[in-house]
Parts: sequence; structure tokens; C-alpha cells
Amino acid sequence: MELRHLRYFLAVAECGHITRAAERLGIQQPPLSQQILALENELGSALFRRHPKGVDLTDLGHELRAEAERLLGDFGAMQQRIEAYARGERGHLRIGLTSSAAAHAFTPEVLRTCRKSHPDILLSVSENNAAEITEAVAAQRLHCGFLRVPVAHPEGLAFEPLLREEALLAIPVDHRLAHNSAQPVMLEELDGEKLVLVRRPGAPGLYANLLALCAQRHVHVEVAAEVERMMTNVNLVAAGVGLSIVPASIKGSHRHAVVYRSLDPSLDLWAPLTLVYRAHDCDGPLGTVIALAKKLAKRHASKSR
Repeated sequence: MELRHLRYFLAVAECGHITRAAERLGIQQPPLSQQILALENELGSALFRRHPKGVDLTDLGHELRAEAERLLGDFGAMQQRIEAYARGERGHLRIGLTSSAAAHAFTPEVLRTCRKSHPDILLSVSENNAAEITEAVAAQRLHCGFLRVPVAHPEGLAFEPLLREEALLAIPVDHRLAHNSAQPVMLEELDGEKLVLVRRPGAPGLYANLLALCAQRHVHVEVAAEVERMMTNVNLVAAGVGLSIVPASIKGSHRHAVVYRSLDPSLDLWAPLTLVYRAHDCDGPLGTVIALAKKLAKRHASKSR
């Protein structure tokens, strides 16, 4: 018994006439009669009582009609769900965020817009560091992740640059560099200072670049602490443990305990925002989120010009 046999059967049951059912189905009457007869032979009993004006259902026919309507209804609903998934209109996505990526207004805007425009896409969001998110995407535990600087480039992953923002120096409010905040901080002013950095294996780009610049210019700094999360980083700055470098979107955290100053523009230190996903597995709802993120990033970039 195949689905097409059930469709043929239901067409005859609804029309009460084999010829009219054949016209509805767009096939000839003899093949339809043969299909109905084959179905009856398979079941070992008649489904219709034939008479000059058409056909009526037998008791077995009534039973099959109820089951066939339920089955074809379920199949049709499943087909619609699968087609909606293929179009990127429904599904379940697991998304990872680093704390610093989540702090940028762009990231929650993408998620909020996705929920509003595609309510049938379920988003499950978790926070972790860049290394763990990258590993989870590669292992298919996450569909995608928003992070800053990629810490590794496993084969098969795509890293989509979305935005970049200025990197700022975060300074305890009672520190000497907390004054004259209108002027950028020169690199040489960091000589002898203690730095609080997000652990370099977890986010190497921004912090490694700063330390490399310090080494090139013989600016001696001490790494007072390495932490796993950006907000822990800012918490330690607020506690006076040392200075740090953070994306501009962090500005405002601990506003009564931390002062944020621009760095010398010639240092060219930027904090990117990157979307990571599996390059050959980005259809369905993931494709929708990728396209949405690119669209909103383009809009943000045009506004900032």
C-alpha cells in the first residue's frame, strides 16, 4: 500500500464516482479502477459497493477513509514543516556567544530580529569563550557562534567578519591615566603598568597585538591577571587590579569605577565581531540567520560612515 493508493481511494470516496474521481486526479478512469481493485485485493475485501450511479463505501471503506485522512493529513503537515525548514522559516538553532560579542548591541539585535521575523525558528543561546564556541561548532554541538577574534581555524568552518569597533583602554577611576579622558592614550604611557587580559588562548588577537606592540616599542608591562570572560576582565579593572583593553561596546560597564579612553589611533587596534559556522552546512534556518546577520551588519556599517 502506497500513499498514492490512499489518495486515489480518498478521491473516489469523496466523489462517490470513479469517473469523476479520475477527472479530479487527472488520470484515465480504467487505470484508476485497476488501482482501486488492486488495493481491495491487497486488503482481501471490498472497499466500495458498485451501483449504476457510482459507488458507496463498505464498512471497511469507512474505516480506511478515516485512517487515510489522518495519515495523509499528518504526511501533508510533515511535508509543510520540512519545506519550511528547507526555506529557512522554521527549525531549532543552537547559537554560542562570547561575553564581549553579546555586549555589542548588534548581536542581540540579530537574535531579536530573527525571533520577530521568523517566530518558528527556535533559538537556544549559550555563552562561552571563543575557543569553546569554535570547537562546539566544528563538533556540531552548535550551529553557529558570535565571537571576536577567531582563536583557531578548523577545517570546514567559515568565519564571517561582520563589524569592527574601536578598542578602548579600561582604567580604574582613581588611576593617573583616568584623567584627561578627551585625549588618546599613547602606548608609551603604559610603561610599567599592570594589565588584566582575557586569557590569550581564548582571545589572542586584540591582546596579543597589544603585547606585541609593547614589545616592539620597548614598553614594559606586567600581565597582572588573565581571565576567561570579558566582564570578569572589567570587574578586575573596577577593583583596581590593573588596566585592560576592551571593545568600545563594553564602555559603560562599571561607569562609576572604570574610565574608558581611546588609544593612539596609529596603533590600529580594533575589536572585530565575527560569525562562525560550518561552511558546507548552512542551509535552512542557519542560512536565514547568516543572511540576516550580513544584512544588519551592512546596515550598521553604512550608518557608521
